[in-house]
Amino acid sequence: MPSDETYHAPGERQLLLRFWKSARGFWTGKSAVLAWLLTVLLVATVLLQLLTQYYLNFWNRDFFNAIERKDGKELLGQTLRFLPLAAASLSLAVFSVWGRMTLQRSWRAWLSDELYRYWLGQDRFVRLNFVAGDYQAPEYRIAEDCRLATDLPVDLVLGLVGSLLTAATFIGILWVVGGNLAIDAAGLTLTIPGYLVVAVVVYSITVAAVTMLIGRRLTDVLEENKRAEAQLRAVGTHVRESGEGMGSGMKGEDGIRAIRPALKAVIASWLNYCWELVRLTIITHTNSLVAPVIGLLLCMPKYVAGTMLLGEVVQAAAAFVVVQSACSWFIDNYPRLAEWAASANRVASLLLALDKTDPSQVKDEIARMRG
Repeated sequence: MPSDETYHAPGERQLLLRFWKSARGFWTGKSAVLAWLLTVLLVATVLLQLLTQYYLNFWNRDFFNAIERKDGKELLGQTLRFLPLAAASLSLAVFSVWGRMTLQRSWRAWLSDELYRYWLGQDRFVRLNFVAGDYQAPEYRIAEDCRLATDLPVDLVLGLVGSLLTAATFIGILWVVGGNLAIDAAGLTLTIPGYLVVAVVVYSITVAAVTMLIGRRLTDVLEENKRAEAQLRAVGTHVRESGEGMGSGMKGEDGIRAIRPALKAVIASWLNYCWELVRLTIITHTNSLVAPVIGLLLCMPKYVAGTMLLGEVVQAAAAFVVVQSACSWFIDNYPRLAEWAASANRVASLLLALDKTDPSQVKDEIARMRG
């Protein structure tokens, strides 16, 4: 096995660049037509879902205004108007799931095939044993980390695009419906233009900053967790192969002594991961409870003053939650971003190690080890 004396672990930027250098070939090689077709269809679906959500927001306003007027005929009309909107929303949600999973499995199949070819081709899987680097359990990285490294980006990018478009659209609704807020204090009148927009931006920035502060170690914790899991599998495989290679088989106590430290490391890493998620859950769950209430409370002064109808209160509060949710994309997906980064880094570290399997480099490495 290679010595670690002169090995320097690559940085995060180098790992991610190496991963994308290989992964982006799905959109530039022979599979480009399928890749771009699925990508365009998914982006179009996101736009149509946003349009449907936009009309549903105005439907909320009209429906609750009809309730406030006790207008039975209008309520019936709004009920009939809701049916095609609900059907469109359901159809788009179903198509989105199909398109997203089709893109994910197509990308995974392409990248996995490339990784297997690169790993097994020209006997690299043999020469890899003489290269210093972080590449343990390459078959696990290709099977599991490759899956996560291709599944998560599709979900995350679509979610980000949808959140940006949603925030831009519904901020306009908040600005128009909420209008300005005049505050009288000490004989002076302070006017805050688009006060609901100002409130949602300040609130979202505050929650995002707290999340980044609390979850700053999550990527490192996840990488350590994956490393420990891979090591446990490798030790288990070694114990089994050692036992099968002996006439009477390896003694059970010997195998237990070999496995126990690796298992202990896995449990410890999962405990660290658990505490990271507990801290993040406190933030995300509190945010999901508080945001709708804040939207309603901010509308109450205008509703009490008679300058905002009930339907407009419901519309503005719903738009507040939608914008805040869109602005909270980073908060809600922080654990998944960390998990993707950890998996992509592990795939990239394998690729970097395979890059070093040039026969001349391996020969120099063996000579150094024997020297």
